[in-house]
Amino acid sequence: MRVGLGGSSASGSFFDRIGGAPTFDRLVRRFYEGVQTDDVIWPMYPQDDLEGAISRLSLFLQQYWGGPGTYSEERGHPRLRMRHNPFRITSEAREHWLLHMRDAVESLELAPLDEAELWGYLDRAAHAMTNTFD
Repeated sequence: MRVGLGGSSASGSFFDRIGGAPTFDRLVRRFYEGVQTDDVIWPMYPQDDLEGAISRLSLFLQQYWGGPGTYSEERGHPRLRMRHNPFRITSEAREHWLLHMRDAVESLELAPLDEAELWGYLDRAAHAMTNTFD
């Protein structure tokens, strides 16, 4: 259950186990491919700094999952709720975010337990960022 299609084993941190920075970079780039086609959530993203947004999300996820602390070194404490507060995140926006993130997670072809662990976090985080209930 912790061996993916590529034959990776269950040893090491989650970050190392799923392939480190390159895996998180692939995840985030695939996610943003979908976001750019989405009329509901794309307007919330910094279209003039897409590469910056990609880098920030990838670095955050890498750090969260046991990789280098580059995100905090560059940006300080993540403060996710505060950073997302300026945006009107409805349940519809959350579901669109999850749709694109689900596609990105599945594209990684992780071992089933690793995929479930990653998806569980992303799903909880998306629900925690919802800040408008109308």
